Amino acid sequence: MSKGTLFDKVWDLHTVGTLPSGQTQLFIGLHLIHEVTSPQAFAMLRERGLEVLLPERTVATVDHIVPTTNQSRPFADTLAEEMMQALEQSCEENGITFHNIGSGNQGIVHVIAPEQGLTQPGMTIACGDSHTSTHGAFGAIAFGIGTSQVRDVLASQTLALSKLKVRKIEVNGTLQPGVYAKDVVLHIIRTLGVKGGVGYAYEYAGTTFEQMSMEERMTVCNMAIEGGARCGYINPDHITYKYIQGRDFAPKGADWDKAITWWESIRSHADAEYDDVVVFDAAEIPPTVTWGITPGQGMGVDQLVPTPAELHEEDHFIAEEAYGYMDLTPGKPIQGTKVDVCFIGSCTNGRISDLREAAKVAKGHHIAEGVKAFVVPGSERVKQEAEAEGLDKIFAAAGFEWREPGCSMCLAMNPDKLQGRQISASSSNRNFKGRQGSASGRTLLMSPAMVAAAALKGKVFDVRQMLN
Repeated sequence: MSKGTLFDKVWDLHTVGTLPSGQTQLFIGLHLIHEVTSPQAFAMLRERGLEVLLPERTVATVDHIVPTTNQSRPFADTLAEEMMQALEQSCEENGITFHNIGSGNQGIVHVIAPEQGLTQPGMTIACGDSHTSTHGAFGAIAFGIGTSQVRDVLASQTLALSKLKVRKIEVNGTLQPGVYAKDVVLHIIRTLGVKGGVGYAYEYAGTTFEQMSMEERMTVCNMAIEGGARCGYINPDHITYKYIQGRDFAPKGADWDKAITWWESIRSHADAEYDDVVVFDAAEIPPTVTWGITPGQGMGVDQLVPTPAELHEEDHFIAEEAYGYMDLTPGKPIQGTKVDVCFIGSCTNGRISDLREAAKVAKGHHIAEGVKAFVVPGSERVKQEAEAEGLDKIFAAAGFEWREPGCSMCLAMNPDKLQGRQISASSSNRNFKGRQGSASGRTLLMSPAMVAAAALKGKVFDVRQMLN
C-alpha cells in the first residue's frame, strides 16, 4: 500500500475509527449539498427523528435543475420547483448556509466552494455529486457520494469508506498551443481507460501540472471520476496558496501563516511510496475529442476514428455500440463532423479562464449557420467577472447566447436539452447515451476553445489552425 502520500496523511488525520466491516469511519470537514440529492436525505433524517449534527460544516446551493434563461419563480417545471422548495425549507430548518439564486454566491457547487475559499488543502470534502473530485485540485480528498451517504454525513459528519490505493500520474513538459487541461485529462482517460482507476485515488504530479493555474487543475481533478478513480488530487503549492489568499473563508493574519505551514506539511513526501506510477509526455498530447459513448473513447482531433483492430479486445463490444450510436465510421477523420449545438460551461469548464479562452477564439467571428451555441457561467461571481471584462459582448457579437449560471446541458435536468439526433460539441464531462437530454442525442467532449471553434465552423475543427 501507498505510504507518505498526501492521501495517506489526510486519510489518517480524519480517521475516527475502524468499523467492524473493516472500513474507516472518516470525518468529513466540508459537506456540500444541492437540490437533487439532498431532499431525500433530509427526509430520511426526519423519518428517524435525527438532526443535522454540524450544520456549520454544510453549505448548500442550487445548480442542477435551475433554468439558465428564465429563472423567475415558481419554475415552469413543477418537479424542479418542488426540489427548490424542499432545499430552501431544509436549510432554513437546520441552520444551513444556502446560496440561492440572486444571492450573488449561487452557482455550480464545485465552482462556488473554491471561489469562496471554502475548499482548502488537507480537507476531506463530500457532496452528493460525482464530480466532487474537483476539489482535489487544492490538495483536498474529495468524494462524490450517494443520497444515503448524504444522510450519513448530515447526521454524523462521517462516512464509512474503504481506503484506496494511490496511483501517481506524472505529466511532464509544456503543452503545445491549443492544448488545454481538458485535453490532458481526456488523454489520460483514453490511455488508462474508464475503469483504470477503480480502487485508486489519483495523484496528479509533474511539471505540466505544476505550471497549471488552479482552474486548470480543477478541470483535471474534476474528471478523475471519469477514469474510474474515486478521487484525484494535486499537492498544494504557491499557486494554490495565491489562489486561496484573500477569499471569503481563507485564513487571515497569523492564521494564514499557520495554515501555510500545515499545508506544506501534508504534501506527499519526496520518497513517498505509491501503488502504481504512470508517466506521460505533455508534448505528445493533442487537442482531444471523444468519438464514442464514454469519456475513454477519445482521440486527437487530427487522428482517425480507431478501428476495432487498433483497440484492446475487451473494448470491441463498447466500440461497436459506439460506432452505431454515434454514426461514425472507423478509420475516418473526426474532424469535419457536423455539429448542431455547442455548449460551453459545466463544473468542468465553466470558470472565468475557460470563458476567456473560448472568447479568444470567438472574437471577431460568427457562429456557423444552423448552429445553436450558448455559454453558461459556472456561478454568479463568474458571470459578473465575465461581464466586467466584456466577454458576454464578445460572445453575443459572435452569435452565442449568454446565459445565467447553472449546470445546464451537462446533464439536462433543466430545459437545456438536445433534440432528437442532434450532435453536441460540449465542454462538459460525460458523453453517455442520453446524457444531454435526448435518448438519441450525441455528445462530443472537448475543451472550451475547441467548442468555440466548432461553433464557428459548424463542425469539429482543430482549434490550433484558428490560433495560428
